[in-house]
Amino acid sequence: MKMSVIITERLNLRKMKREDANFLQEIFSDPVAMKYYPSTKDEKQTMDWIEWTLNNYEDYGVGLWIVEDKVTGEFLGQCGIVPQEVDDEIVMEIGYLFARRAWGNGYATEAASACKHYGFEQLNLSKIVSLPDVNNIPSTKVAERIGMKVEKTIHKWGKDVLVYSVSREGEIK
Repeated sequence: MKMSVIITERLNLRKMKREDANFLQEIFSDPVAMKYYPSTKDEKQTMDWIEWTLNNYEDYGVGLWIVEDKVTGEFLGQCGIVPQEVDDEIVMEIGYLFARRAWGNGYATEAASACKHYGFEQLNLSKIVSLPDVNNIPSTKVAERIGMKVEKTIHKWGKDVLVYSVSREGEIK
């Protein structure tokens, strides 16, 4: 059973499982893919990541989802909606992180756009954010392509990150 959460034109987004650790290690062990994270992750840190995600499913009903090619089932990355603290408030963030071999195909934009629609239409969120590193141009472009605008810069995770946001008003017709 796939446990699909969202299906797009090319992608299947499904719930993460502990057995996905090897797939995630492809990204987490790649210093280029992890450039804007504090460091790469080892197997234990990857399992911690999966546990954090499973807890988010339990506590918030959302989390990062595994992104696969809809036709082949090939692992491409992860994208989803995660709770984050911004200015002492819990907000829902669209996060995305893809295997380097999958970059440049529009998968992040397609998955993030689907997550935005899911957040507004299924979860009835009033606002969704994205928190890319100020220097992560590819991630800022994804946020902009799905209709987000920069609100401000904050210091989080020991670095400066942009707060991109989009509100439900103007999205739901």
